[in-house]
Amino acid sequence: MRIDWLAKLRSGLQTMAFCLAIAALHYAFRPEQPYEIGLVYSLSIGLTTWLLIDFGAELSPSARATGWPTGLWGMLLPVVGIALGYVIGVTMADTWFGWSSWAGASRRQLILSGLVSAIIGVIVTYYFYSRGRSAHLEQKVNEATRLATEARLKLLEAQLEPHMLFNTLANLRMLIGLDATRAQDMLDHIIAYLRATLSASRASTHPLQREFDRLHDYLELMTVRMGPRLRYTLDLPTDLAQHHVPTLLLQPLVENSIQHGLEPKVEGGRLSISARREGDTLVLEVADTGMGFDPADPAFTHPAAPDKGFGVQQIRERLAAVYGSKGTIEFIAGHAVGTRVSIHFPFQT
Repeated sequence: MRIDWLAKLRSGLQTMAFCLAIAALHYAFRPEQPYEIGLVYSLSIGLTTWLLIDFGAELSPSARATGWPTGLWGMLLPVVGIALGYVIGVTMADTWFGWSSWAGASRRQLILSGLVSAIIGVIVTYYFYSRGRSAHLEQKVNEATRLATEARLKLLEAQLEPHMLFNTLANLRMLIGLDATRAQDMLDHIIAYLRATLSASRASTHPLQREFDRLHDYLELMTVRMGPRLRYTLDLPTDLAQHHVPTLLLQPLVENSIQHGLEPKVEGGRLSISARREGDTLVLEVADTGMGFDPADPAFTHPAAPDKGFGVQQIRERLAAVYGSKGTIEFIAGHAVGTRVSIHFPFQT
């Protein structure tokens, strides 16, 4: 049985606060009695009842699964806890003062005292019950949200990888008719790339080094197709190499840069991929010297533009699923030449 002692301490302190408030009310209505009497009885009864109910709930496996015992034990626990808490608490307080409440009080006084304690016990017990159930439901909601996010990321990854593969196979088909030897080299690179991809972990995150290694394999494939028209650099600082990021985060941007920026340009150009840390933010950047575009033009339909194209949409959804509003993507482009895309998200140690 695993007990959350921090939660127990918190609920114990709250119970003490309730007891102090009850003692103050008792003194306000009966100022002729010393405050100490109400305080000792309130603490004795309240803390004993809390201990019996709170730790009694831990005896039920269903309480750990639902936040409160189910079945008969769930109904009997507060009744037994309040009754025993009252009897034990009064006895402890009597021992403290050296008298007996049972012998010195009338039957009416005992019934009234027990009824008041029962009402207060029910109110306080319901408060803790409601708080425990709310915390349990919140935990379940968070867990369901986390599982849904993971499933969503897996779905996005499953959609994105075929997208990259189809683009590569389309390039291979075109190259077969132009240069069979280079097509054979490209096919060899595809086989090596797919073998590495299929043997890699299918986790939703991986180290940046693996992300850059996959990009290197992909760019080697594109170099076979484009030859000297494609020049690229990969800049990954050593201290960031093992930092985990969502998988396939840069792949769509690299594809867009080549397909819509560098390939349409007769002389080709350079593609730069980098990672850097800016305070508590990790910045991944893809920049090219290919065909530019005007993202402010409402008639512009370039697939690499903001909110256009399958790959960019997937990146936005993946960032939103993992980082919420803290994950952003920024486009900077010129009318004639060059595009730079930066991804910003929290650097999580």
